[in-house]
Amino acid sequence: MLNNDTRRLVLAHFWIAFAAFFVALLLGEWQMYIRSPLRDWIGNPELYYRAVTAHGSAMGYVFPTLVAMGFGYAIVEFALKQSLVGKRWAWIGFFLVVLGTVTAMVPVSMGLATVLYTFYPPLIGNAFYYIGVVLVVVGSWIWVALMSVNLRVWKKAHPGEAVPLPMFANLAGAYLWAWTSLGAAIEILFMILPVALGFKSTIDAGLARVFFSWTLHAIVYFWLMPAYIAFYTLVPRAIGGRLYSDKMARISFILFLVFSMPIGVHHLFQDPQVGSGVKFLHAVFTGMVSIPTLLTIFTITASVEIAGRLRGGRGAFGWVKALPWKNPMMLAVAFSFILLGFGGAGGLINMSYQLDFAVHNTQWITGHFHLIFGGAIVIMYFALAYDLWPHLTGKALASGRLMRTQLWLWFVGMIVLTFPWHVVGILGMPRRMAYFDYSNPEIAPQAITVIITFIGGLMLVVSGLLFLLVLLGGHRSVRIPLPEFRFSQAAHHEGRLPAALNSYALWLALMIGLSIVNYGYPISQLIALKQTSVPAVPVGSQP
Repeated sequence: MLNNDTRRLVLAHFWIAFAAFFVALLLGEWQMYIRSPLRDWIGNPELYYRAVTAHGSAMGYVFPTLVAMGFGYAIVEFALKQSLVGKRWAWIGFFLVVLGTVTAMVPVSMGLATVLYTFYPPLIGNAFYYIGVVLVVVGSWIWVALMSVNLRVWKKAHPGEAVPLPMFANLAGAYLWAWTSLGAAIEILFMILPVALGFKSTIDAGLARVFFSWTLHAIVYFWLMPAYIAFYTLVPRAIGGRLYSDKMARISFILFLVFSMPIGVHHLFQDPQVGSGVKFLHAVFTGMVSIPTLLTIFTITASVEIAGRLRGGRGAFGWVKALPWKNPMMLAVAFSFILLGFGGAGGLINMSYQLDFAVHNTQWITGHFHLIFGGAIVIMYFALAYDLWPHLTGKALASGRLMRTQLWLWFVGMIVLTFPWHVVGILGMPRRMAYFDYSNPEIAPQAITVIITFIGGLMLVVSGLLFLLVLLGGHRSVRIPLPEFRFSQAAHHEGRLPAALNSYALWLALMIGLSIVNYGYPISQLIALKQTSVPAVPVGSQP
């Protein structure tokens, strides 16, 4: 059981995360509305880009970071069965994230930092936006350090024992984030902030984009980690089954750690400052990331089949019917896998050097991105919260029908939202456009797709509201006696773990080594080139 201080800590992280998520959700729906033919154009494109920047920054930096941090603190006490070491530091990290969020969002709301969450130099916004992002990252680094410290404390008390799978996976996410966030941190601290603060008037936009690519795709796998931890450690137990293989789970997290980093340049396929050889290398490694995903699909499907057969399912597919489909966790994992399948298929297009030319910077990318993050990942965040909430509040979540309705709305809404984006992306509709002139006969046929995406977004807003209502209802529900929180157990004893599956020293060395190999040449080459800087373009009125 969590002690009271840790409960408050985890709840604080989750509530700020979900509040930021809902505000960003409203901003996303507003963007689709003003771009649709349902109303006249607002007349000021800068307002649109304020919303895009706030939406992306909240969804990309604040929401998943706080979920990962809160879940990580809960894992320490639930899995290691020890009191969280460093609670004061944990609260400092939390307040840094909150302070950073406010610091960044104020200039965005004032129109002083409409640079989107990807920064897009040579555009330069107000310095406080970047300082706010840095504070969020620093707060998250405190979490990374605390996860490592708590594991070290546990190992001293349990020499030679296998690290519990939830904590092993939790460390994979923490170490991945610590390394991948360096790219954006270097870009902000050494390239963007000197310009934003007035010390320089030029910036090497090409080099800055390479540094951001260091973070740009690996951050997706950091977002993914809480969802995958839920796949392996919560789903089998929640549906009355067993985890098919503990070792397979560890291998999957190790492969994510190793292969998530050296792949970001596939976002720069159309950028001239990176050579084709480096782009090919990153395309190959991007394909490697599909391996842990396929391992996960196999392992979790096998785990779900075990649950179905334990419930009396017979024959080739009888176990599917026997599954507890009224269980929110069962619904969530099924929906997540379907959305992950569609999103992953689109990712195979994006990673192809040739095919990327057809969809680059079109609405296809928007659809793919939202299927992966908004679909496969966020829906598991919902399930994770539903599973943990009684243990955080001491009260029951009794509204099972409302939870199922919320998950169905999110699943259907995400499909209605993203599928039209894929269609019009193939037709060449650009993304991040503030306005479409539907009187143009070439654009007019696409107006219906924008209306459909608006309807899908409206379903997501309703689903998000229901999610918050379920959690609030949990605080007002009846207090119940709670059993000890359990994670999923493996279906059979797999023997003593090899050292390589019980520690990260080897895999961290590989992660760092591959990153240096894949990024060392383009970064050193660009640094060595002369006269690559261009004049910075200030956004809004500078102080």
